[in-house]
Amino acid sequence: MITLSKTVDYAAGAAALISLLGLSGSPVAIRFAATKEAVPEGIDEVPETIRHCSMVNLARKEGKIFSATAEKHLCNGGAWSLGLRPITQSLRDGEFYYKLGKFESDAACKRTIDQIPRLETGSTYATLYAPLEKTPFIPQVIVIIANPFAMLKLAQASLYHLGGRLHPSFAGIQSVCADVTANTYLTGAVNISLGCDGSRKFSGIAPDEMVMGFPAEQLGEIVDALKIVCAAPGSQKK
Repeated sequence: MITLSKTVDYAAGAAALISLLGLSGSPVAIRFAATKEAVPEGIDEVPETIRHCSMVNLARKEGKIFSATAEKHLCNGGAWSLGLRPITQSLRDGEFYYKLGKFESDAACKRTIDQIPRLETGSTYATLYAPLEKTPFIPQVIVIIANPFAMLKLAQASLYHLGGRLHPSFAGIQSVCADVTANTYLTGAVNISLGCDGSRKFSGIAPDEMVMGFPAEQLGEIVDALKIVCAAPGSQKK
């Protein structure tokens, strides 16, 4: 079982993110548990069957700490991208989002689905969620939902040390599950997404909010850089 690292102060990191960015909720700690034994003792399973994006909101807005096996994931697309269960036939063929009017053809939909970031099917036994300041496990991905100004500061902070450019990857679907959770975990890189129709409908993402995921290993350097860029002479203040 993975226990908390004594060298990382997640509560202090969360407090800094909330203060510097003016967040209306907590940054969310997420971890993929590969086996039942990898779920820390004392973390109960979420009682209801809901979507991954709604689970993120429970941690973000209500401070809930919990796990979720495949049976607790309501959204098939989310469960598939997070490695919990196989892709459904309607998703694989492009029929699902085509029928929702998101694409002109099922072929266009399938091209998009084929490029969705996803963990290997069956590699995840359960997903774990907690507000970052209270996480009882070592997170692998930290998800932040915030306004574009906060995303600007996060983008600047992520480039502060080495520079370069960010390369956001999104498709207007599966924003919280595939874009900022699976993609961030798989690539080890920051990713920004716009929030899809489903996540905005079911998880309380406001019209003026976006979504970002970054590897939890980068928490310290992002917080340190944020303190600098937010106080820089050329930085617009929130």
